[in-house]
Amino acid sequence: MSEKMRFAVIGAGVIAPSHAKAIQGNSQAELVGIADVEVEKAGKLAADFSIPHVYQDYQQLLKRDDIDAVTIAVPSGYHAEVVIAAAQAGKHVLCEKPLDITADSMTLMIDACRKANVKLGCVFQRRVTEASIVAKKAIEAGKLGKLVLGDAYQKSYRSPQYYKSAGWRGTWAIDGGGALMNQGVHGIDLIQWLMGDVQSVFAYSSALVREIEVEDTAVAVVKYKNGAFGVIQGTTSVYPGQETRFDLHGEKGTIIFDDTGFKQWKIADSEEEAPKVEPRVSAKNDPSHIANDGHFIFVDDLIQSIREDRDPLVSGEEGRKAVDLILAIYESARSGKEIMLK
Repeated sequence: MSEKMRFAVIGAGVIAPSHAKAIQGNSQAELVGIADVEVEKAGKLAADFSIPHVYQDYQQLLKRDDIDAVTIAVPSGYHAEVVIAAAQAGKHVLCEKPLDITADSMTLMIDACRKANVKLGCVFQRRVTEASIVAKKAIEAGKLGKLVLGDAYQKSYRSPQYYKSAGWRGTWAIDGGGALMNQGVHGIDLIQWLMGDVQSVFAYSSALVREIEVEDTAVAVVKYKNGAFGVIQGTTSVYPGQETRFDLHGEKGTIIFDDTGFKQWKIADSEEEAPKVEPRVSAKNDPSHIANDGHFIFVDDLIQSIREDRDPLVSGEEGRKAVDLILAIYESARSGKEIMLK
């Protein structure tokens, strides 16, 4: 392995520039290749970021011995195929969310990377925002006492044109779902990270507005393994999109925050004020507004996890939790029953 970690990006869609910027913004990384079945898109990104090697077939890219790691930016339903191939080629992997769209595929991905002794990290930017980290530390310090309620409200807007912009959007086969699997997966990951794992869920989901086969609106009631309850809402149907908000309640206090910062920070028998944090760039109405700072952190973390031989910040096992919960929500909505998670 050279002094710099040599990366390639697989996939040249909307999120790929965030991957390229994060790699090129790291002094320990070098971006040497990109692949996409639509080779014209890959070529444009290669020109924009001065990437020397362009491929239409990612399998050919993986044959290069001057690539140490790849980032995965293909549609969600193709994640497992590409990650497994990368692992078998001996490449470390940073995979865009969701990890994949089926439980079996995620198991195969994780097993392939463990067997090949390569790192598998998953991008969940909300975990590294300042507000999320501060809230997590407050919970771990016991400031809220026994946790009672943990809610995630993710009311985004996506236009009909958004779903028409790519044939895979809004499909079960490739997108894996709608408002939850594509947009809401970030907040679902975060609320579990803050509150702890979920024990069971009961849910409704449907396409109430958009002409798509997956959901544009969903609501779920969850029970966490620690005994607390919670509500998860996710949409692409409401106009205008709202700031994503997290409400955390315990017997001794409440923390509420959204993309602009803390809205409430109240601890019993304390005059402690809400910490000042940097606001987060919101993509509530437009996916092109997704902030890049999280990708910088996850690329750097993957590099350090390789050098230190440790799991990435969000490992495959950790990254699958949000998808497992979303799949349980879909099962509950279809069956009309409460679903227990493993």
